[in-house]
Amino acid sequence: MSKQTAILGGGNFWNLDAVFSEVEGVLAVEAGYAGGWVRDPDREQVCSGQTGHAEVVRVTFESGKVRYSQLLDIFFAIHDPTTVNRQGGDVGPQYRSVIFALSPRQRQVANATIAELEAQHAFNAPIVTTIENAATFWPAESHLQHYFAQHPSMSYCRFVVQPKLDKFHRRFAALSRS
Repeated sequence: MSKQTAILGGGNFWNLDAVFSEVEGVLAVEAGYAGGWVRDPDREQVCSGQTGHAEVVRVTFESGKVRYSQLLDIFFAIHDPTTVNRQGGDVGPQYRSVIFALSPRQRQVANATIAELEAQHAFNAPIVTTIENAATFWPAESHLQHYFAQHPSMSYCRFVVQPKLDKFHRRFAALSRS
């Protein structure tokens, strides 16, 4: 088994963190920022929309238990890849749908996944997810890590994160830890 890493952005990182933390074969999920020009940004800077960074998660996984393509299937199922710089009420370039390819193979798999979803007309609008070259990952502040696990009763967690987690468990039960 090989340990690999994926960096994905699909809106507020709390959503992706909560879901990918439940995937069998995922060893670690870390919320952070990538794709911008500001060194070592904090959430306030990123949320201003002026740093170029997206809120992302860095997912470390065992490729023998879960494939990169399966992580992308989950990624596309739990966020809206058809809206530019927006996920629901979260608006701004920091909430863009983005895949940071960490290798030529990841870029190839990401392009193939998007092409397949487009050919299937999986969404009512074109996919706008960008595939960008690997970028420096800046970890988010410690109090923002695993936020849903720490604050499940917070209104954003109950009304935005929990439905995505429920969707993951329904649609990808075979990949779920529980």
